[in-house]
Amino acid sequence: MPVNLKGRHLITLKDLKPEEIKYLLHLSVDLKARKLTGIKGNLLEHKNVCLLFEKTSTRTRCAFEVAACDEGANVTFLTNSQMGKKESVEDTAKVLGRYYDGIEFRGYSQETVETLAKHAGVPVWNGLTDMYHPTQILADFLTIMEQVDKPLNKVKFVYAGDARNNMGNSLLIGAALVGMHFVALAPKELWPTKELVDEMQVVADYTGAVLEFSEDLDSVENADVIYTDVWVSMGEEDLFEERIKLLKPFQVNMDMLRRTKNSNVIFMHCLPAFHDTMTEVGREIEEKFGLTAMEVTDEVFRSKHSVVFEEAENRMHTIKAIMVATIGNL
Repeated sequence: MPVNLKGRHLITLKDLKPEEIKYLLHLSVDLKARKLTGIKGNLLEHKNVCLLFEKTSTRTRCAFEVAACDEGANVTFLTNSQMGKKESVEDTAKVLGRYYDGIEFRGYSQETVETLAKHAGVPVWNGLTDMYHPTQILADFLTIMEQVDKPLNKVKFVYAGDARNNMGNSLLIGAALVGMHFVALAPKELWPTKELVDEMQVVADYTGAVLEFSEDLDSVENADVIYTDVWVSMGEEDLFEERIKLLKPFQVNMDMLRRTKNSNVIFMHCLPAFHDTMTEVGREIEEKFGLTAMEVTDEVFRSKHSVVFEEAENRMHTIKAIMVATIGNL
């Protein structure tokens, strides 16, 4: 059956069927090839896109802007709207939906992006909330397709760290949808909610995915991918000491990579990463806790196993695919 995503939202990967994820990934491959050969696109020509941001950003903003420009769209980057101050989310959505063909939201509450989608009348894309980060996972899967010589449903993927944050949730959902062997390696306190696990197990029963939750570092054996994210998400900065105590045993280091017994294992991270002391936060953590790295060591981050910058580039290509598929001139 042909896939048609025209006019659709992307609020969480749960909005997509397995065949729709495959379609977006293959469209990303095509669009990436066109860009790398210098072909100027016009699939978003005469389209207007609004990027509505509450949280700071590097990759999400730049990926959306460059992707839109590549295909001929106009972009407004909006950080000083009246939304939530003098105007409700509903009213903001109804206004922006009359100006724009698509709206991206990056912020805190999942309820905000859902309300935008309910009232905008145009496709709304979740660029990150506290619960989900769907555009990142598509970039992650494209990177795995490029870097691992296996189909996605044969890949063993280990996520080490805070497995109940937006990345842990979204990777669990994505892995279930594409049939991966997914391992959440984390303290039990930071496993995904039972409700989400039960929901995704139903999906896994259909796709053949294997979903594991473990505190045992030996669960990384035979992994094709080791993935981690920051130990403390935006808005949780007062939890550094607590999270360091919980998650230090799950730091991605060369010992963990050796435990995989796979010399070709790849390391992934959605970035930014606290792998050294070259940032304000990194220096503060070193002063307070004596750590020169948190979720991943600098040795791993800069090693041959690391594909974090290929992954970052792929944000642009998969985001382009989302916009083209939902509002583009296909």
